[in-house]
Amino acid sequence: MNLIKDREKDQIKKIFEKLPGPVHLVFFKENLNCETCDLAEQLAREVASTHQNLKLTVYNRVIDEKKAEEYKVDKTPALILEGATGARVRFFGLPSGFEFASLLEALKEVAAGKTSLAPQVKERLAEIKHPVHIQVFVTPSCPFCPAVLRTAHKMAVEFPLITSDMVEAQEFPELSQKYGVSSVPMVVINKKVKFAGAVPDLQFADAVIRAVA
Repeated sequence: MNLIKDREKDQIKKIFEKLPGPVHLVFFKENLNCETCDLAEQLAREVASTHQNLKLTVYNRVIDEKKAEEYKVDKTPALILEGATGARVRFFGLPSGFEFASLLEALKEVAAGKTSLAPQVKERLAEIKHPVHIQVFVTPSCPFCPAVLRTAHKMAVEFPLITSDMVEAQEFPELSQKYGVSSVPMVVINKKVKFAGAVPDLQFADAVIRAVA
């Protein structure tokens, strides 16, 4: 049984009709202790089938240990979108509910290698000289999460030093507990600067700058 209905698949094909470049979807799973790996893999396969520019490779995090190290994957399920600008847009957990649209949007931007990030935000982030790791904790039913996640992913597409992760908070309870995630969206930058809720993009950029200051 398909996760994406034929009607929805047709809509996705229209969204990807002019996909400008190739995107390598790199998926990591494991056989034990991953309740959503099978569903996430199926979803990745169905999405990849919607356009010839989308190529999917599936790895087992335990068996393909070197590949997991190469892509810095420490939990599953993990889906990395690798385009011409690199592999810095990542989804940990099943991107379902509101976050499915975030996945589609990210695929378009990774394929293009550019985003709609505002010039003043780009100017602010141009100050970055050190690596930045952004984790956006979300849940599928959170209507405010996609906007925050999309901003983080845009930053990762535009700036080589930024990596952006979606983390499904309910699938990784230990990680959520570690960072005190009591509501979503919750953003954690370089494991030390965090904020909750939706904020303007420029304020988000200021938080990134604080994390590397």
